[in-house]
Amino acid sequence: MLIKSLCLIGICTVLSYSIFPTCWYKIKQRRNRSGRKDSKVYLTFDDGPHRQFTEKLLDLLKKYNIKASFFVVGKFAESNPDMIKRMKEEGHLIGLHSLEHKNALWQTVGYTNKDFKESEAVFNRLGMDIQFFRPPWGHFNLDTVYCAKRMGFKIAMWNVMAEDWKGNTTWQEIAAKLIRRTRAGDIICLHDGRGTNNAPERTIRALEEVLPVWISQGYQFARMDERYESDN
Repeated sequence: MLIKSLCLIGICTVLSYSIFPTCWYKIKQRRNRSGRKDSKVYLTFDDGPHRQFTEKLLDLLKKYNIKASFFVVGKFAESNPDMIKRMKEEGHLIGLHSLEHKNALWQTVGYTNKDFKESEAVFNRLGMDIQFFRPPWGHFNLDTVYCAKRMGFKIAMWNVMAEDWKGNTTWQEIAAKLIRRTRAGDIICLHDGRGTNNAPERTIRALEEVLPVWISQGYQFARMDERYESDN
């Protein structure tokens, strides 16, 4: 009986600490999509910056004069300050995607506080005022929510993914998913870092095909801060 009671307490603790907050934000994002009238598409990129891939992606966005939102990993940003500088100079939004890309579902209160504190220090050294936060995998715990609000971050989720991080997907499959799944007003989550088997290379190749299609369909592109302003 004691073991069963302890197990039940443990399950309830996990549910209330991490599962419920994660489900809440994902449900909230789906509700925000419903009935929304918006002529814009919001391109967002996670897991960078990456020395090889982010440079190519920035070149592609510059070609079409598209402003996007980059949710960067703190330690990767600190290792690539020139990439952060270029993002800023070319008009992209920069947000936080955690310090080390660890899953909030399994992190302690102590680590979560360290994650935000050290991330803030990284961006202070880079001279950046970060206003947006996206957790890895879209996973929260209660302390993630608390720290984000304490630091004044706005939470940025997404509506559309193309599973572009998978090692066994092709650029053609990514492109087809993006065209099929996207409509005006959507927030699209892609990746310019991490992934399996040089996954961001295929993401960039897919965008080379998809961006002209979207433009021909009349889509405009905007940053997440513009989306937030239109919602409030």
